Amino acid sequence: MSIEKPAEPPKGERIAKVIARAGIASRREAERLIIAGRVTVNGKVIDRAALNVSADDRITVDGRALDAPAPPRMWLYHKPVGLVSTARDEKGRKTIYDDLPDDMPRVMSVGRLDISSEGLLLLTNDGALKRRLELPATGWMRRYRVRLRGRPDDATFAPLREGLVLDGERFQPMTVTLDRQQGANAWATVAIREGKNREVRRAMAALGLSVNRLIRVSYGPFQLGQLKPGAVEEIRPKVLRDQLGLEQAESDDTPSGKPVVRRQRRPRRDQSAPSGRAHPRR
Repeated sequence: MSIEKPAEPPKGERIAKVIARAGIASRREAERLIIAGRVTVNGKVIDRAALNVSADDRITVDGRALDAPAPPRMWLYHKPVGLVSTARDEKGRKTIYDDLPDDMPRVMSVGRLDISSEGLLLLTNDGALKRRLELPATGWMRRYRVRLRGRPDDATFAPLREGLVLDGERFQPMTVTLDRQQGANAWATVAIREGKNREVRRAMAALGLSVNRLIRVSYGPFQLGQLKPGAVEEIRPKVLRDQLGLEQAESDDTPSGKPVVRRQRRPRRDQSAPSGRAHPRR
């Protein structure tokens, strides 16, 4: 009596997974590209995603070799409180990368928000773009809504507008507007250009004010708007080209500019918090 050997699993990896890992598109987007006939393997157009490929296969997407640099892409992400902005945390705390949708390509954050802060965080697949947007020389304004314990008046913030020196470190002048008093707390809008580590919190502490909520509502021309906590939305290539002056950008028919579908959680937010402005038109 002969015993049949179990079938060996197919070698390689699913092509949609390989395309996603290259940063060109998410897995679902890669499957749509394949069905649309925009992907070739070893010179032949393929029309099904149920295909395994190996490192020896030559893959192109829209005529571009898979190992060629992927076009720059960027996403808006509403970071909730309680997540750290690093890829790994030595204390084992949950990171933003644990919270992102599974079909997102590999991304990096443009700057950081500390674990107690929330709001807009830009994500990109392009290291050079990340470094460019983080440079103080770029001069992009970051705006925050800040809730403070206490009863400051407009004159309280004069030292911030002039520029502080804390522990030998100079902070550039900030733009500060006192918005309103709400019980024991005051709301203010703060705009900075450098984004030093915990800059707003440290500056307010120097005035004797405690920050109990900090929300980033914009980074340069990009706005938090009505994006829900934990939600992600890709910025259209045309917007990147217009706002960043990129020499090369994919056309608007590429799979971008649409919200990433994900679970929605009940936001743990103070309903009295003022909202940010709307996004740039997409």
